[in-house]
Amino acid sequence: MTTPQVTEPPVIAHGGGVWSVKVPIPDNPLGCTLVHLLDTDDGPVLIDTGWDDPASWSALTAGLGLCGVAVEDVRGVVITHHHPDHHGLSARVREASGAWIAMHEADASVVRRTRANPPERWYGYLAAKLTAAGAPAEHVAPLLGARDAGRPSRLPGLDPALPDRGIAPGELLDLPGRRLRAIWTPGHTPGHVCLHLEEAHPAGLRGTGRLFSGDHLLPGITPHIGLYEDPDDHTVTDPLGDYLDSLERVGRLDPAEVLPAHQHAFTDAPARVRELLAHHAERLTGLLALLCEPLTPWDLAARMEWNRPWAEIPHASRTIAVSEAEAHVRRLVKLGRVEAVAGSDPVTYVAV
Repeated sequence: MTTPQVTEPPVIAHGGGVWSVKVPIPDNPLGCTLVHLLDTDDGPVLIDTGWDDPASWSALTAGLGLCGVAVEDVRGVVITHHHPDHHGLSARVREASGAWIAMHEADASVVRRTRANPPERWYGYLAAKLTAAGAPAEHVAPLLGARDAGRPSRLPGLDPALPDRGIAPGELLDLPGRRLRAIWTPGHTPGHVCLHLEEAHPAGLRGTGRLFSGDHLLPGITPHIGLYEDPDDHTVTDPLGDYLDSLERVGRLDPAEVLPAHQHAFTDAPARVRELLAHHAERLTGLLALLCEPLTPWDLAARMEWNRPWAEIPHASRTIAVSEAEAHVRRLVKLGRVEAVAGSDPVTYVAV
């Protein structure tokens, strides 16, 4: 006898005028982005929009329809961060409805310089960053080939929508009938924001309202800590330090329920924050042990534990892993536990 498959509903009603719409991400193990719909006295507002793809657009519009909303009714879009699985469909939503788009200035700056530079510059910049991090020639070669061929951009997110409005840290957004406060939570991206709905939970759970957490706080995934730097600005950032500080801020908020952009809603945010803080502390300790000898960020990434062996990690994911390794090294440098080896090229780091 065949066991019937259980199909998850495309829309989840959370009560109190809040829904989640599942918008698929093509060819991605995450499966989907949870686009949140928030009813206001001025009409519906979306928190994120999903990936720019015909199937994703169809899922978004169909899901809104199940909530009794047409995409043309949407009044505004609040973006938690600029990644294409969150911001990708913003332009189509705005085109269909005239909705405004709001984003934190740090991520809006990423969007502006992404649009302002030709694709070949981004291929070249990424190739240079990976070479400096110790990536082998065979890993860098496809990026250099794309740059030299003048290949048109199909890197995700290289033509994102420009926002109409900024989001200031601590701001109470102008949403009639709602109290939605922006909590700046940098780390996953420089301008990532969580959004705190300062209202009693409809199910009466303990805690302070509900938190739309984007990718900052997920129930079963450790968010990637990325490097999003201006090619013309040589400031050395510390995104992992920013993320750890942001985690503690959200933990102190202690929302009744967390509505993330992936996986599922959950409670007890402080417990999840403690798990993530412990994870990164353990990872930093492990890196210190590895850095008993000089290693490049690439060397470190190849030795770190991931969800699969390094040999099985595809090209694009290796690039992401190297930036994660470098973000952790920068934290150790800032803490005075690691230093760059003078004159090394590519740069190597060693514990002190």
